[in-house]
Amino acid sequence: MSAGESRAVRADGGGQPLAARVFAQLADGRFHSGQELAQALGVSRSAIWKAARSLRALGATLHAVPNRGYRLRSGVHAESASGSEALDARLITALLPASARASVRGVETAWMVDSTNNVLLRRPNAPLGSCEAFLAEYQSAGRGRRGRAWLAPPGGAICLSLNWSFREVPPDLGALGLAIGVCALRALREVGLERAGLKWPNDILVEGRKLGGILIELRAESGGPASIVAGIGLNVALGETLLGEIERTGMPATDLVACGLTRPSRNTLAAALIGQVVEGLKRFEGEAMRPFIEEWRTADALRGVQIEVRTAAGKVCGWAKGIDMHGALVVETPHGLQRFISGEVTVRPIQ
Repeated sequence: MSAGESRAVRADGGGQPLAARVFAQLADGRFHSGQELAQALGVSRSAIWKAARSLRALGATLHAVPNRGYRLRSGVHAESASGSEALDARLITALLPASARASVRGVETAWMVDSTNNVLLRRPNAPLGSCEAFLAEYQSAGRGRRGRAWLAPPGGAICLSLNWSFREVPPDLGALGLAIGVCALRALREVGLERAGLKWPNDILVEGRKLGGILIELRAESGGPASIVAGIGLNVALGETLLGEIERTGMPATDLVACGLTRPSRNTLAAALIGQVVEGLKRFEGEAMRPFIEEWRTADALRGVQIEVRTAAGKVCGWAKGIDMHGALVVETPHGLQRFISGEVTVRPIQ
């Protein structure tokens, strides 16, 4: 086991750092005195204070009130959302749909890793037709497409990765991220969010604000199976401060709480995501984008919008016309229709 996995949380809760154990105690959003926490966890009040300081350093909104104790708060509306359900591998496994459970070799949660994708990339390829699911409360080096940082405090997001091995390289493998995007929308509908859309190639949006993203990393062997790691990040309850910080970078963001879901269950959402992605991977192997294309086009947040596409060769301006059957972005330019399929392409609205 690598250093990045040394804080993995076993189903019995063993091996967790104190900050993780304090976080779990505070997940109900209620006040807990330092003495109460110390007794419950078998440590000193000074140790609790240090753990609370560690949680704040990771971005958690932790209130300390004299004579009342500590309280974990989350969400953009302080009075409508409090606490943050801790990830629970056993519960996620129990919530998996029966159709996907046989294909999931295990669900593992961790307190802190560099990135959930990295954890699975360091492991051997998944056996054909099965996967591991790995989630973390906090990523020290979480990233999105093209190495962009992915920021989320403990309890504020879903940071999920799955590995999968195809028997052979599927046609249009470059479109897999689009298919996973459709799977994510299906999972979001299961928990009550109907109005999310997709922005080519890998963003999940609500009303123009980024709710999440997808990162596909490939490990292909010549003449053999193609193994991938699919990472999904979804903002659950980032809080006003972090949402503001993200917006100042030029990327407006949102989270499930801001979208109207009161205290969404991260474990329920994680199980829905795993179930939908597993079923989607099975279908993609034999059918590529066919089972996903119409849902993707319905959810397309760029179709009909004037855009700018940047590549290593320069930039192209035009009107987005959706995607073709291979997952390529189609753009109407002054020189005719152009298609973009490379993962190096970035798409931004023209200012």
